[in-house]
Amino acid sequence: MDNLKRKIRSYTSVSDQDLTYGLQFYKEKHFKKGEFIIKPGQFVNHFYFLEKGCVCYYTEDDLGIHVMEFFTDNTFFTDLYSYIENVPSENYVKATENCIVQMILKEDVIKSYNFSHDLERFGRISMQEAFVKIFQKTNDLKTLTNQERYIKLLDKRPDLFQRLPQYLIASYLGITPVGLSKIRKRVARK
Repeated sequence: MDNLKRKIRSYTSVSDQDLTYGLQFYKEKHFKKGEFIIKPGQFVNHFYFLEKGCVCYYTEDDLGIHVMEFFTDNTFFTDLYSYIENVPSENYVKATENCIVQMILKEDVIKSYNFSHDLERFGRISMQEAFVKIFQKTNDLKTLTNQERYIKLLDKRPDLFQRLPQYLIASYLGITPVGLSKIRKRVARK
């Protein structure tokens, strides 16, 4: 819970009383590597804080897996569209490592927002951050070359290359595993 407290306070200052009120609604759950947190067709009623571990947020079709994001230690996540619009998810969220997750029900999020302006502010800022990440990734896919996207990921999130299989990283970058291998060799020679 200490990581969650620090994370919330990184967005806004929250009194001990307000924070204690909000934290009472979180429930800890452990997910084993390979276990699904969210599946298509599921209504997403929780907002999650990944205390420890790594999860993959993706969709799947006839062409394979399309990774949209990886969430790692001390990160908030959910299937935002399903959560906000109250529609069934079309995506998967799967543990790629053993994970410790703090979960809060949507109705309890609303209770905490109604109780505290600072908790509501935290929620707004964290949602804005999630939106900006989605926008940035979409923009990167349109404007950066495959190699530029690889280098950016390597610079910003080097831990992913030790934590995840190459095919998932390739999918996240919008390239094939063979393409990723070629880029890695090219960049390593420089």
